[in-house]
Amino acid sequence: MFRYLKIGLFIFLVSSVSANCQAQKNTVTKEVKKRKKKKKKYKLPEIDLSHWSVTTPELNAKGGAMNIEPPEILNYATDERLTKYMYNDSTKGALVFYAYPSNATTANTKYSRSELREQMVPGDNNTNWTFADGAYMKGELAMDKVTKDSEGKYHKVIIMQIHGRLTNEQRDLIGQKDNNAPPILKIYWDKGKIRVKTKELKNLNATQEEMLHKDAWGNDDGYTFEQEVGFKKFTLEVEISSGKMVIILNKTDYKVYKNIHMAKWGIFENYFKAGNYFQSRDEGAYAKVRYYKLEVTH
Repeated sequence: MFRYLKIGLFIFLVSSVSANCQAQKNTVTKEVKKRKKKKKKYKLPEIDLSHWSVTTPELNAKGGAMNIEPPEILNYATDERLTKYMYNDSTKGALVFYAYPSNATTANTKYSRSELREQMVPGDNNTNWTFADGAYMKGELAMDKVTKDSEGKYHKVIIMQIHGRLTNEQRDLIGQKDNNAPPILKIYWDKGKIRVKTKELKNLNATQEEMLHKDAWGNDDGYTFEQEVGFKKFTLEVEISSGKMVIILNKTDYKVYKNIHMAKWGIFENYFKAGNYFQSRDEGAYAKVRYYKLEVTH
């Protein structure tokens, strides 16, 4: 009898130790899982900045908008001139562009920006492309934050552009002091939807020299994509070919421009822009735009 009691006691002790060990193991496993969950995954945006310069709402030494070119732009994460306006959101894997109304504006505009400017040759604004050359830009982006106006409506932000540019010869021909030509494309984030604006030649019989003047071109009525993007991630593509411009939203919705105005625009050189061109002067207003991916090909 005593022998059976000893065996029973032994089995009980072994079972208790085993149960305690298993309980401790489960506790350790849960703790490890908790720690793994607490660890944040850091991601970087898929953007090569070696062919982009950036303009910010900061004033430079000459009293104009700050502009940083390659290779300096590559150090945006540590460059104190840029860290406020262009920085990584490493939890989302995005490059954030922050802009607000400031005195740092560029020629022919009252608005400030944190916006990239394409440079086909790093550090050089004189090498650009025409519609005949062809061009393609694709961005994956989202509106992060944006303020509202006095009527409770979100402020507008230009998130992509194609800007025209005069060659030095064209500039001198019409006696203009700079190389600026109108933007043939402006893409807005407008109250949660994507709106597109382009240019139209006022006089279709204008000579080539007459077409070089900014006042030869007017604004079209614009086009707003039906689908709403809100604050969600979306994809925008811009395809350029001779006499044709196509804007694609989320790979499903297309807006095609193939007309006499696109054909006439072929006299200009162009460059892409992307980022946050904030369209308000309201006090305290601002916007933040996230870019996850940005690519350009020619």
